[in-house]
Amino acid sequence: MIRIAVANQKGGVGKTTSAINLATALAATGWRVLLIDFDPQGNASTGLGIHPPERTLSSYELLRGECSAADAAIATRVPRLDLIAATVDLSGAEIELIDAGDRTHRLDHALDAAPPARWDICIIDCPPSLGLLTVNALVAARLLLIPLQCEFFALEGLSQLLQTFERIRGRFNPGLSILGVALTMYDRRNRLSEQVAQDVRACLGGIVFETVIPRNVRLSEAPSHGVPALIYDHRCPGSEAYIALARELMIRLPKPAAAA
Repeated sequence: MIRIAVANQKGGVGKTTSAINLATALAATGWRVLLIDFDPQGNASTGLGIHPPERTLSSYELLRGECSAADAAIATRVPRLDLIAATVDLSGAEIELIDAGDRTHRLDHALDAAPPARWDICIIDCPPSLGLLTVNALVAARLLLIPLQCEFFALEGLSQLLQTFERIRGRFNPGLSILGVALTMYDRRNRLSEQVAQDVRACLGGIVFETVIPRNVRLSEAPSHGVPALIYDHRCPGSEAYIALARELMIRLPKPAAAA
């Protein structure tokens, strides 16, 4: 199972929107997808229409070893897309696990024990921080996808995230690599958006995806309806951009047998 962590410690960069819509696009092509909501806010769960009463087993119980990934997974409205939801209980996990010897590898162990033939790919939607939850996601993942908002302060956050990435790779997960940086919330009317995009491409080169995700009201509306934007309005500019981004992403990934 391919494992991708979608991470950026800065909030409001389109991280959850990217995780939901890329997972939907991959499922639409035939991939069997597991999306793990690893953010105590539970936005990915809400965005896929999974209400709190339905989250009887969540990523919190998974992290504590109280259930398996197969037990916690919920089928969503999107065919071939399963979700492990999040609850506010997850916010206490960092304190509860502080003395656990394997606290950085809890998610990795849980995914290692998952049924090998059930899912082709796992996408982990990380919280907007660099705490224990994000560390668990980066230890469990093999690839890192970084959504980056096209604004000045986002560049500072990117530097911090890349430092964390290097530390995780050096200490815990030498197989971790960067899948790519996705530029989000791009406003063609704003010269700063273009300047940030140019600066990021000059700094990081080919790891930056060609596709940019525009600011789009339909992307913002979709979560309130409990469906991905690709289902809410597949013709809007935001959905079309995520479809294009998914095509780029798939080129960089090994193709699973189920999607062949």
